Amino acid sequence: MKIGTKILILFLTLNLLSCKGSAQESETKKPTTEFDFSDMEKSTFPKPIGIINDFGQVFTESQRTELTKVLYNYDIETTRQIVVVTIDSIKPYTNIQKYATDLGNNWGVGTAEKNNGLTIVVCNPCRQIGIATGTGTELILTDEICKNVIDQTIIPEFKNGNFYDGIKNGVVELIKKWK
Repeated sequence: MKIGTKILILFLTLNLLSCKGSAQESETKKPTTEFDFSDMEKSTFPKPIGIINDFGQVFTESQRTELTKVLYNYDIETTRQIVVVTIDSIKPYTNIQKYATDLGNNWGVGTAEKNNGLTIVVCNPCRQIGIATGTGTELILTDEICKNVIDQTIIPEFKNGNFYDGIKNGVVELIKKWK
């Protein structure tokens, strides 16, 4: 993806985030042919609305904006894409790791040629978190590294009720390790 395209996407996303709820709803409900391939895809995964997909309504608007800036700047600098998703249910899945992997693949997180995406899924009611890596990403961010970031950085903040701090600190830690 060219830098100009990424800047345009960043601008449009930040513009979308600054709109009030009714504008966001009408934007996210527009049908797209990209995700209309089967009823299973439509019912299993929500449609992405950006790099932060706060379907579980865990973050404030300012937190979403701040985290969006961090993730877009990282994407522009490195072409590595990190997507954060909060949801209320992973049904029909029972394993959040499998859900995160399939969601990242379904949405096409990262670039296809480098397979360098990272998908973080948090299901607050399920009390589960999963980090899925593309095959290019997992060469550096192994399952063990991701599990350590979850256990040592994210979960302690979650236990204190600080969901945003947990995700933000986890993202910062993953970025540091993704050299």
